[in-house]
Amino acid sequence: MIRRRRGTADEAASPGPAHPGLLLHAATPGSGAAGEGTADGAPPRFTDGPADVLLRRLELTVRRRLDGLLQGDHLGLVPGSGSEAGDSRTYHPGDDVRRMDWPVTARTQVPHVRETIADRELETWAVVDLSASLDFGTANCQKRDLAIAGLAAVGHLTVHGGNRLGAVVTTGERVDRYPAMPGRLAAERLLRSVVATPRAAGGRRGDLAAALDALSRPPRRRGLVVVVSDFLGDDDWERPLRGLGTRHELLAIEVVDPRELELPDVGLLTVVDPETGQTLEVPTGNAEFRARFAEGATAQRARIAAALRRAGAGHLQLRTDRDWLMDVVRFVAERRRAGSGGASR
Repeated sequence: MIRRRRGTADEAASPGPAHPGLLLHAATPGSGAAGEGTADGAPPRFTDGPADVLLRRLELTVRRRLDGLLQGDHLGLVPGSGSEAGDSRTYHPGDDVRRMDWPVTARTQVPHVRETIADRELETWAVVDLSASLDFGTANCQKRDLAIAGLAAVGHLTVHGGNRLGAVVTTGERVDRYPAMPGRLAAERLLRSVVATPRAAGGRRGDLAAALDALSRPPRRRGLVVVVSDFLGDDDWERPLRGLGTRHELLAIEVVDPRELELPDVGLLTVVDPETGQTLEVPTGNAEFRARFAEGATAQRARIAAALRRAGAGHLQLRTDRDWLMDVVRFVAERRRAGSGGASR
């Protein structure tokens, strides 16, 4: 399993099923394949200027792209879902089998599902991971910028009609809670607070599990929980996430950089783990080593995806080298077409 760097360079070069290291050094603003400036489809880099100006630019981009591509009677991430029982209807292929109405099915000998009445107000809670591993990016932006952009999209898609948005933000050093408040002005204030969250000092590991536990106590009204993280490191976050899934709809936004999936051939590379301060020499010129790294990274992402499925979470992956808003559009459009109103289990 690929984890944040442990061991020595000799251990990394030895044969094995997966490379134990992960390229997680911090990128400088403007570095990477995209060159200087903000690439098309990339969120703003919040190290490049005043936060208010960049957030306004981000808001305009989100509104223009999502409003123009997702016209319809519902723009939410959980369309049509609710907790109040409605009428039964005949089962159609693709319906959520968890909503099977077994008494009616037994009585009529025809499969039926029980529809639900959508709640008039949705309370959305976002758990945002801003640990040191997010202060990294080799393409169009840092993962931290992309995590904030994902939170902005969630706010745009959910905060309307009296819906409320709150957040729990963790850096490994601190956990900040922001109460769920209605309205776009409150969502904007929340985004400004998240952008202003101090970066974690080097050598501090993130603790996503603690943030998820903080959200579950005290129990909150049923709603939508969105977890924004890279899900790297220990997998102790799965149990509290599954606990939240018993009460809430879940959406996991996984933030990924391409260098966490495969390594380029740049010779002997020295990388630094921001969460431990350890350094590791990576022989990227070795083709066998690069292949083992890619194989291990693929297996790691598969394990993360499987854990999210077990928790009952919808899974949206955003990458620093892709048009992140198009990924959001595709995800929401697929959920709307499915019409299940819940996460795939």
